[in-house]
Amino acid sequence: MSKLIINRLDYARIKKCINDAKQFKSISDSEAEKLMNELDSAKIVEPESVPANVVTMNSIVKLSFLNNNKQVQFQIVYPSQSNIKENKISIFSPIATALIGYKVKDEIEWIVPAGLTKIRIDEIIYQPEAAGDYDL
Repeated sequence: MSKLIINRLDYARIKKCINDAKQFKSISDSEAEKLMNELDSAKIVEPESVPANVVTMNSIVKLSFLNNNKQVQFQIVYPSQSNIKENKISIFSPIATALIGYKVKDEIEWIVPAGLTKIRIDEIIYQPEAAGDYDL
């Protein structure tokens, strides 16, 4: 699989969120470590250089659970903006952590309460970088 791509601003903001959350104990050490590992393994690029098919912060993503063909759509946001009723999922949620930096058509194995499942990124409905919104 190709290397994850994260824009420089998202990388810095997510790291700050993780450090703040660890300080306030609003993220577990294991979740923080998992997200930091994802970030540290990614290719960091300028916002203008992010391909339009990559999931970034504030992206609205449509994905399928391949085990049951269920489709869901949500936006990946910073913790302070999360709102499940508006389908805004925090980057600290396991599914957002699993998706950030991946591309349309990528399939990702993800552990849910019922066990291992596979998800596929079907479409990015909105990506800030593709829309020229570099400072969200």
